[in-house]
This record gives sequence, C-alpha cells and structure tokens, in this order.
Amino acid sequence: MERLKNRSRPPAVAGMFYPAEVKTLKREIHRFLDNASAEFSNSEHRIKALIVPHAGYIYSGPIAASAYKQLIPYQHLIKRVVLLGPCHRVAINGMALPGSSHFRTPLGEIPIDQPAIATLSGLSQITISDEAHREEHSLEVQLPFLQETLDDFSLVPIVVGDASMQQVSEVINLLWGDEQTLIVISTDLSHYHDYYQAKQLDRATSDAIENLRPELIRYEDACGRNGLTGMLTATQQHQLTIQTLDLRNSGDTAGSKDSVVGYGAYVIH
Repeated sequence: MERLKNRSRPPAVAGMFYPAEVKTLKREIHRFLDNASAEFSNSEHRIKALIVPHAGYIYSGPIAASAYKQLIPYQHLIKRVVLLGPCHRVAINGMALPGSSHFRTPLGEIPIDQPAIATLSGLSQITISDEAHREEHSLEVQLPFLQETLDDFSLVPIVVGDASMQQVSEVINLLWGDEQTLIVISTDLSHYHDYYQAKQLDRATSDAIENLRPELIRYEDACGRNGLTGMLTATQQHQLTIQTLDLRNSGDTAGSKDSVVGYGAYVIH
C-alpha cells in the first residue's frame, strides 16, 4: 500500500457546510453543544461509538451536537478517532483511505494515524484514494466538532463505497482498540420526502438501529448505509448497547417541510 505523503488534505466545504472563520465556527459549535437536548448518557460503560449526521450545520448541527456533547467527559481519554462516512462524489469499490498525512480544518491540523493505516494494508476492500477524500463532506463536517470536544487526537478517515456490512465490520474490528479509540459513523437518514412521511420512515430506521437489525436498513433509508450497517454488525459482535439521542429532520431545524432530510444521533456503549 502506498505510504502516506507528508501533506495535508485541506478543507473542501468550509464556508459552505460550516463557517470558515475560526471564531464564528467555534461560537456556532458551542452554541449547538450548549443547546443540545440530550443530557449526558447515564450508562456506567464508556462510549465506544457515535452515529451522527453530516449536512450543513444549519440543518444537522443541532442533532449532531447531541452526540458530540457525550464526549465532553472523555475529552482527555480519547486519543484516536476512526471516522467512516459515505462517498458522495466518487464511486469506489470497497473503502478508501487518504494518501495525506494530515486533515486540516479552520481549527487546525489533525494527524492521520499511520500505524492504523498499516494495520489495514492487507485487506482487499481497502485502497488509497485522495480523489475519494478530496471533496468529500461526510467526514470533513465531523472534524470541527471533534476538535472542539476532544483534546489532541489522531484520525483514521475512511470513505465507504460499495462494501458489505461484513467488510466494514472487519475494518472496524481491526481498529477497535481500547477505551482511547472512538468510532464515528457519519450518515443522514431519508432524503426528500415530505415532513410527515420522513418522520415515519426515519422512525422505522431508528427502530432498526436501536434493535441492532442492520439487515432491515435499505440504501434509501440512510445515505451512509454501508458504514452504518457495518457498525451495527460490530456492535452485535461486541455485545454493546445503543441509545438514541436525537431524531429530527431539516424541517425541524432550518428547512421547508415540503422536502426534508432526516438526521439521527446515537451513542454506543
């Protein structure tokens, strides 16, 4: 596998999906966190994973914040984030890592975990593709939230394309790590239904998530379906539990109710 190059992947959607100016970005993230409806999870077990949406902050930021707020008590503990999200612009078979050594946002650079990259080098479903990462927003929009809720951490960014839940869960299990490793799955839910139909569809998808039934989730139910079902498979294998923190759509935040996108936030212990 190609060795990581000593260069940064620059932000592609700063100023579009989220503010590009540092003070404005920080202020917006902390406003979302302060206003998040979900309280800290009362589970006695540590957080292993989050499932979060990836739209523009004006639409999905309040929902994502319900999940990221859970990290605040663990901000000194988590040292590595394994981040999986769907590819929106480049079709890929399997899953793609970047060739860069860092990811950059307006808040600074995040180092790529090179030992973790090496761990995946023998898997047939893993490739290196800067093209798949170059303009992909599903991973990028999570980074400022992570930078504001964690201390220093390294990143394993993975774009998920045409991959089975078994292939994805294999990657997740190889990177499972200990309590210092957090896994983040980036996915929105249903797209472009009217408000009330979307609520019904997303409730059914959320039920499948809560009950660890990945086989019930269709591609039209979640744009990050492959990463999501792979995470649910790994959750079953490790006998963990999942909790819904927020379930809304763009009609609840900043959009019209005529055609909405669904968003859910979940924590896995």
